[in-house]
Amino acid sequence: MRRHALQLVARAVRTSAPRPHPHPQRHLHQVAALRASTGFFSTEAAAGASAAAGAAQGGSKSAAAAAAAASASSGAAQGGSKPAAVASGSDGGGDGGGRDGQSQQGDSGKSVRGGPVSWLSFLLLLVTGGGIIVYYDKEKKRHIEELKNNTNSVKPAQSVGTAAIGGPFSLLNHDGKAVTEKDFLGKWTLLYFGFTHCPDICPDELQKMAAAINKIKEKAKLEIVPVFISVDPERDTVEQVHDYVKEFHQDLIGLTGTSDEVRKVARAYRVYYMKTEEEGSDYLVDHSIVMYLMNPKMEFVKFFGKNYDEDTLAEGIIKEIREHKS
Repeated sequence: MRRHALQLVARAVRTSAPRPHPHPQRHLHQVAALRASTGFFSTEAAAGASAAAGAAQGGSKSAAAAAAAASASSGAAQGGSKPAAVASGSDGGGDGGGRDGQSQQGDSGKSVRGGPVSWLSFLLLLVTGGGIIVYYDKEKKRHIEELKNNTNSVKPAQSVGTAAIGGPFSLLNHDGKAVTEKDFLGKWTLLYFGFTHCPDICPDELQKMAAAINKIKEKAKLEIVPVFISVDPERDTVEQVHDYVKEFHQDLIGLTGTSDEVRKVARAYRVYYMKTEEEGSDYLVDHSIVMYLMNPKMEFVKFFGKNYDEDTLAEGIIKEIREHKS
């Protein structure tokens, strides 16, 4: 009885087991051809078919289990479910890893190429910026050169006429003789306006004039006529002027006159003067502190202010005379 039961179980197992394909190699080629033509079967399905063929040939339980797993993987790949994807990844780990590596490389390549600044755009930016700098540098140099050429091409304008300084006058010299501007024609003349009661400025300026006259005579062998004209006609009489000019230089000529005559000559030479601090008969006269260089025609050449010392005054007069003669 017991033996009969075991025989029935063995027969049932043999009946339920799948029959092997009569031509397993032909079956594999058919599966591969169908996959290449339709693209429906995936790599995992092919692997499942191969495993099933192996199971049919060997007839072992492990091969049958492999075939069943491969079939399940193929069905999952066609359906697109997540468990099938996991099974496919476990069966084809090599291919899945390779594809993931390629995908990551592609993504990284895209992030580099698609970034905000690439090496090519950076190089183009440098080249463009350098070109702009060179261009503007050349334009700047060209503009400066044009300005320089234009400046050199402009010729200095010639002066027209002479300054309206000087004119006719009639005064008395320190010897009481009447003189006019015509008495100084043919000589270089240096004029200074002041007064004999001047406490400090006039003596200093007349000493400077006398020293410069001597230096000019020594250095350039030029004769300059120094002239002192009073702007204080009320006190500067002929005698007062005579004693005063001899204290500074033997060639210094002193001139004085009436109030109208002094006013006229001061106006002709653009000289300012005015009484100040009057206390009885003692007062000062505020006036211009200027020396006028006149040429032999009694025409104005140049004036020299208080800022000149005896050396610069002598050099300035010599320079003006030489330029006038050239």
